[in-house]
Amino acid sequence: MFVLINCKAYPCDPVEIGEIAYEVGEASGARIAVAPQTARLESVAETGVETWAQHVDGNEPGSHTGSALAGSLAEAGATGTLLNHSEKRLRLADIDAGLDAAERAGLETVVCANNPEQVKAVAALGPDAVAVEPPELIGTGTPVSQADPDVVTDAVAAAEAVDESVEVLCGAGISTGEDLIAAEELGAEGVLLASGVAKADDPRAALEALVEPL
Repeated sequence: MFVLINCKAYPCDPVEIGEIAYEVGEASGARIAVAPQTARLESVAETGVETWAQHVDGNEPGSHTGSALAGSLAEAGATGTLLNHSEKRLRLADIDAGLDAAERAGLETVVCANNPEQVKAVAALGPDAVAVEPPELIGTGTPVSQADPDVVTDAVAAAEAVDESVEVLCGAGISTGEDLIAAEELGAEGVLLASGVAKADDPRAALEALVEPL
């Protein structure tokens, strides 16, 4: 199971989260990655943890003020990127361009989707994985695997119907080891979470408890 921690713009220390994630991953054997804000990406990558960008634009180098260029993110230490998070929604054309840019830069990709119908649409664009995240559950502590497990199983079926190589991650409300195991039993290959670790009083204890069942 892949564990991807999105630090969002929370007032946490992403370097500390990176150090913890690296150490917990080494001790447990779990694959754990951290997605900090772009300005902190290089310093998080220096911890040795697998580091992801929170977003990438599809632009080539040029007159694109404010763009997050895939090549620059890779040079800063990113090995993957999120796209189309519910807090950073994109049109399908922009997702497609971002995926092309990420591929050129050698970045792994996870595209977020609200529901199985969106999973089917974005899976057709050829990402490495999709993350199904009903936005109403994000940050609630109630995992989709409990609130509506059919969303996960239907998302897995939708992705497989389009491209069997596209993995499905389970997001929204993930915070415990039980959530992780439930996601796995529903067919997910990993989890995408944020507040369960990034806003925890003790991020190390929270992450250790999350991966302990593995």
